[in-house]
Amino acid sequence: QVQLVESGGGLVQPGGSLRLSCAASGSIVSINAMDWHRQPPGKEREMVAAIRSGGSTNYADSVKGRFTISRDSAKNMVYLQMNSLKPEDTAVYYCHGQIVAGRPAYTGSYWGEGTLVTVSS
Repeated sequence: QVQLVESGGGLVQPGGSLRLSCAASGSIVSINAMDWHRQPPGKEREMVAAIRSGGSTNYADSVKGRFTISRDSAKNMVYLQMNSLKPEDTAVYYCHGQIVAGRPAYTGSYWGEGTLVTVSS
């Protein structure tokens, strides 16, 4: 099985920056795609950013130009650099991965438990 653990959340003022990290562990064979989602209180979860094995990326319109997703394939790590943060960015941020793992190997969908980002003055 695969475990995903997020870190880097916290309290930041509007206009500030945070960098979230997601570490994947387990019997990983390969990672097809990784993405970040967020869920503000009382709202639906939405995709924020995604990166595929080839390096292509996608972003929600609300974060384009402010957030950057990146990866360290050798360490099975994915990052989300968040700049120019706004109060509406406040949410629990979740790491998700489409990952090939196990014996025998199979493709599964895995979620971390989330990390809270609060943007407030």
